[in-house]
Amino acid sequence: MVLSRQRVILDCNRRVCEIFGTERERLIGQSFALLYPSADEFERIGVRINARMDAHSTYADDRIMRRVDGHRQGELFWCHVTGRALDPTQPLGPGIWTFEDLSAHRSVKTGLTAREREVAARLLEGLTSKEIGKALAISHRTVEIYRARLMRKYQAGTTAELVLKLTLG
Repeated sequence: MVLSRQRVILDCNRRVCEIFGTERERLIGQSFALLYPSADEFERIGVRINARMDAHSTYADDRIMRRVDGHRQGELFWCHVTGRALDPTQPLGPGIWTFEDLSAHRSVKTGLTAREREVAARLLEGLTSKEIGKALAISHRTVEIYRARLMRKYQAGTTAELVLKLTLG
């Protein structure tokens, strides 16, 4: 569990440190950007979180995160993230976040681009190309291109097979 304000970690528990392979002192005062595969993904997901929390005060998704230190430093892994704004008028103000490591059930294929990772995460939510396009602010045709790339990389013949392979790793 993490207590944050403006996407900066104010405090966290031991389990979060274990998940990200680091010490509490390393995380306190750091931006959540430290835990993302890229600055671009940190920014894009931040926009989505802000929009979602404006309407609901909560946010949850499965996404790819990055381990910080230790023997698995830099390793990408699937993570279920849930957050709640403590003040509904400040979506990114004080908040509580939980992280669940999904790597035991789902592995990350190396060589995926940031956008491929985002599309993969939305496919796992069961969204259509149009819904993914709307969520990511891109054309549904562009989503279909990324889906086709993912299908090639995972050697999947159908979208259902791709989702299964993404789920199983």
